Amino acid sequence: MDILSNNNILKKIELLAPAKNTETGIAAINSGADAVYISAEQFGARENAGNSINDIAKLVSYAHKFYARVYVTLNTILFDDELNQALLLIKNLYEAGVDALIIQDVGLLELDLPPIPLFASTQMNMDTIEKVLFLEKTGFQRVILPRELTLREIKEIRAKTKIDLECFVHGALCVSESGRCYLSYAIGKRSGNRGRCAQPCRRKYHLRDTSGKILVKNKYLLSLHDLNRSEYLDELIDAGITSFKIEGRLKDLAYVVNIIGFYRMKLDKILENKKMLKSSSGKTFFNFTPEPYKTFNRSYTDYGLCGKKGDLASINTPKSTGEQIGTVKGIDKNFFIISSGRALENGDGICFFDSAKNLKGTTINKVQNNLIYPDKMNYIEKGTIIYRNLDRLFIKQLEKIPCHRRISISLNFNMRSDGFNLEALDEDENKADYSILCEKKIAENKSFTLETIEKQLLKLGETIFTCKKVNINLDKMYFIPVSILNNLRRGVINNLMELRNKNFPLKTAEIIKNTIPYPLKTINYLGNVLNKKAENFYARHNASVIEPAAESGLDMNGRMVMISKYCIRQELGLCVRQIYKCRGRSCTCPHAILFIYGTRKGHPYRFIIGLVAHPNTEESILNSCSKLSLKIPFPRASFISFILHVRTSSISLLLKIISSSYMEKNVWTSSVSKEFE
Repeated sequence: MDILSNNNILKKIELLAPAKNTETGIAAINSGADAVYISAEQFGARENAGNSINDIAKLVSYAHKFYARVYVTLNTILFDDELNQALLLIKNLYEAGVDALIIQDVGLLELDLPPIPLFASTQMNMDTIEKVLFLEKTGFQRVILPRELTLREIKEIRAKTKIDLECFVHGALCVSESGRCYLSYAIGKRSGNRGRCAQPCRRKYHLRDTSGKILVKNKYLLSLHDLNRSEYLDELIDAGITSFKIEGRLKDLAYVVNIIGFYRMKLDKILENKKMLKSSSGKTFFNFTPEPYKTFNRSYTDYGLCGKKGDLASINTPKSTGEQIGTVKGIDKNFFIISSGRALENGDGICFFDSAKNLKGTTINKVQNNLIYPDKMNYIEKGTIIYRNLDRLFIKQLEKIPCHRRISISLNFNMRSDGFNLEALDEDENKADYSILCEKKIAENKSFTLETIEKQLLKLGETIFTCKKVNINLDKMYFIPVSILNNLRRGVINNLMELRNKNFPLKTAEIIKNTIPYPLKTINYLGNVLNKKAENFYARHNASVIEPAAESGLDMNGRMVMISKYCIRQELGLCVRQIYKCRGRSCTCPHAILFIYGTRKGHPYRFIIGLVAHPNTEESILNSCSKLSLKIPFPRASFISFILHVRTSSISLLLKIISSSYMEKNVWTSSVSKEFE
């Protein structure tokens, strides 16, 4: 498909917020978001975050007042019998004024869609220039890039494409490459690509060697820190990103207000320095100081945007730890003392790790001078690092009116022969006016008249506008009743709002089918093709679907169920390059393989998950797995891990073959510590 008509609107920088529901979406707009994304009743990649058409329409109406936009996520893959239902939903969303759809299933492109812009979900895994260029040529308006890409890779994509590029800058991280995680489905038939991920990556695992020796016990080995790229916004803009996305459609209102406020402040300073504009109208005025550590976080990582920096994983807990307050320097039976300039308050929640690195928590009952009396003193020792995961006063600020957003206007008060006129010009160059016919009387107190006019016209109250000064253009000073001034103000504001709605910069995209070749000739289950329409799409683009999506009911035995940028060995200081002093990518030592064993109640087999660290080990692993009829499509070179799903009956033979291939038997293994529910 090609774009037949696409409004050419100057590209500006967008801050994109998650919205669990209409209330959260409105709060995000008030906090400075230029756009929000929200799930509809069906087919969004968050099963528990659906919203009705009416609720979405209310959010659209509010957002458009600020020329902000609303995008709806329809980014699951669809069965054949769901396509007509999805099409009806899309048409209803278009009628509701939604600004774009975020999709994964290309089968939708074979339907008779309304002229609504399409964004390629990160679930589509557009990780190469060729793939992004293909979507640009087939009519997509935007590509949401994978979180795994580096700054250099983003620059390379931007240099060869013109399509809008969006990237995640904050929020929860999946350990797997987006769209290519089948671990939850393989374990319990709960598919992430269908919005039902059970998050097995947030569970505990054991790490052991082949002799059975436990190396690491009961740790969250696949649970990553949360993403925070707030220090790289300037560089990302220079790299070509036009939309900065915050993850969190299941997060609460306090989280959204805090995080959006934080990024709004950061971006405004950067845009001012670069003499660039944001993509919506109005300025947000905050009644609190945003702080990312004060709402949900598993500590932060930039996820190797410019090379690895710090730990990537939160292996001791998948829960929020909040902000670090200080270290316990004194302790008594009922209280403790910490070395910190940050004060705790009555009712605050704190957490800490005990000597076994297990997360514990309690609440603060009383703070007296520097003595802190918690509800429980269990496990608190001298030297314990204290985190505050509930800041009571901060949350209280967010529960009131944390901020308000206003559009700047100028007012001109003019006389006419038969009355008075008021003009309003907003920051988007919308100009409205309103006149009242009345008899004009000369004023006795001229200074009082000027003060009265300005005072009454500046009373914009609960409107979305703000004005610092009124230009009064009169040849003589007239006595003007307050009622007339109030009517003039209300009239011009109503007219301005109507004009803003009329002039909303609507973006549309008419599409037609074409035959531009897809970069790959064949597509297996990693392409997530679940319906005939998607097959037809790829066939028209000269690609053959040789295997349907996993969710079609494929036996996942011997298949890769995860690709990851993250390496457990490196995180635990067991990196093979460090141990064997390997150079470059020539490492072929046996430790390049790690296995995780697990069980699930009701399943007739167990699971094995393997991670391979270096691309040059591929040939050996492929040879080994081919003897067991295991098909492993390897990740591209910049990815260091994959996870393979194998039945218990194949484990011993696979280990034997791999060990024989390496002439050694020292292969790291690991096991799930408890059954998945």
